[in-house]
Amino acid sequence: MDRRGVLRRLTFAAALALPARRLWSAPPRFAPVVPRTLVFPRDHGAHPEFRTEWWYATGWLDAGGESIGFQVTFFRSRTDHDADNPSRFAPHQLLFAHAALARPAAGRLLHEQRAARVVAGDDAVRFVTDDTDLRLRGWIFRRDGDGRYHARIEGETLTLDLALAPTQPILRQGDAGFSRKGTNPEQASHYYSQPQLAVSGRVAAGGARFEVDGRAWLDHEWSSRVLDDAAAGWDWIGINLDDGGALMAFRIRGRDGSTRWAAARWRDGRGRERSFTAVEVGLAPLGAWRSPHTGAIYPVRQRLTLGAGREAMQFDLVPLMDDQELDSRASTGAVYWEGAVKLHRDGRAVGRGYLELVGYHRPMAL
Repeated sequence: MDRRGVLRRLTFAAALALPARRLWSAPPRFAPVVPRTLVFPRDHGAHPEFRTEWWYATGWLDAGGESIGFQVTFFRSRTDHDADNPSRFAPHQLLFAHAALARPAAGRLLHEQRAARVVAGDDAVRFVTDDTDLRLRGWIFRRDGDGRYHARIEGETLTLDLALAPTQPILRQGDAGFSRKGTNPEQASHYYSQPQLAVSGRVAAGGARFEVDGRAWLDHEWSSRVLDDAAAGWDWIGINLDDGGALMAFRIRGRDGSTRWAAARWRDGRGRERSFTAVEVGLAPLGAWRSPHTGAIYPVRQRLTLGAGREAMQFDLVPLMDDQELDSRASTGAVYWEGAVKLHRDGRAVGRGYLELVGYHRPMAL
């Protein structure tokens, strides 16, 4: 996602204190994404040599019979700031975090956000490179030695205290974790998912407190360049299938609305996996929602087509609620739709997960 507006604000004050010769230093070189074997637990940790990285946990919770969607996301961003600047105030690495609850009974999306620069010696804002351990002013997302994730979020409108336990192997996206995002070889990410995470814990929002359980999806992705200059953003889904399988699909959208790249990966209930290429993945709008907050129009109901010809499969995405827009201009600078959806086939629900719609408010650069 685009962080440039935020980075400008955070780096401006620090830049004023630097000698003139530092102001025009060459920007850092970001590590390129090239095919390699993912190694765990190391690759659960941060990769600070790359420009952008995120840990995305989304899922459906059962709260005493009420269905609630949740999102917990931590972003790490390496800035364009001169890497040789020794100042403690130079923002070389930034952390952002978003948390949200989609509860139809509340009538709107409840969300919180935080942002801070990473400073050596400050354990309140940190990441580590050997495993998942992210901390941002009291917000925590970490992984224990047994593979269980813990998310603790305390905000003004919501509180989350969740454990997410793996129930199946890691799903490596793309070619063994090397995920192409365009025709240019630089447009790629290292990317893996952990679907069918068993969730348990507590949620508080709007004066109500719930003991919850459910299923979640975790994405961990890092890159230095994803979108080309003609791209506006992307549509992405991560779905936990009711038969125990998993489905990820995305398309990179051009500024003219065309599909510049697409891909999907399917794991069935028996653990067999299949990839779909760009010509085998289609996402088409079925219904739109106009945000009363920003005016952006999002195709929150979509039809997903996988495969080609007579063997093609069609699915419909149906949102838990329309208003799942997250305005993060106070942190990452982006406005996007991140929503709980059901996956239907032939009118029957076959899975639940999340749909992400990026670049509909304004084109992104990543």
